Amino acid sequence: MTALFSLISPAELAAAFGIALLAGTVKGLIGFAMPMIFISGLSVFLPPDLALAGLILPTLVANGMQALRQGPRAAIGSIRKFRVFLLTGLMCMLLSAQSVRLLPQQALLLVIGVPVTGFALLQLMGKAFSIRKPTRFSEAAVGGIAGFIGGVSGVWGPPTVAYLIALGTEKTEQIRVQGVIYGLGAVALLAAHIGSGVMRADTAPFSLALIVPAVAGMWMGGQLHDRIDQVLFRRATLVVLLVAGVNLLRRGLLM
Repeated sequence: MTALFSLISPAELAAAFGIALLAGTVKGLIGFAMPMIFISGLSVFLPPDLALAGLILPTLVANGMQALRQGPRAAIGSIRKFRVFLLTGLMCMLLSAQSVRLLPQQALLLVIGVPVTGFALLQLMGKAFSIRKPTRFSEAAVGGIAGFIGGVSGVWGPPTVAYLIALGTEKTEQIRVQGVIYGLGAVALLAAHIGSGVMRADTAPFSLALIVPAVAGMWMGGQLHDRIDQVLFRRATLVVLLVAGVNLLRRGLLM
């Protein structure tokens, strides 16, 4: 505890708990946006590397819960179905994480923020965009983009969600697939940032402390998810995706 308060004040820790609760609730409802909410909220009053360290362990635990909600068999089925996406995403995440302190994040955030924002806007306006027959190339391309952005920013959800929406994925399967994809990505993110030095002995207690409020939020969001239909789920997902895209643009333009 002494080591924790050498990095963050009690007031900042309380604020971080509130952000973790919100992030967990949104993730439990629609399956993503936890890293986005974490990094956006924590970065307001904490250094970027500490904010990134803080989201790693809660994200890992939350994604494990999400992936296994329908049991291991369903999770394994999702891994097989999206194996190309997963493999390319994990490889790109591991590679890009080593450059987290070297690459111009501004350009990367803008590159992904523009298409994500445009996609969400068009979908909400009724301009449907769908992928009827995904190819290995399209899976690899989207997986690579998501992994690359995730490695340098801790946020890999928006391109993944846009891809699943374009595929017309049913809400329960979409939540599970996101949990599997993000869960494996979170393992890779943890390993990558142990190597990069972001996750270390003095930052790990902060990340551990945020697990409890994040899990509490996941439970609350899950209760809400079970009560909404497919149409409302899709619209809520697109609204949060739009917010995510705008946030990426904001970060890219203001850095």
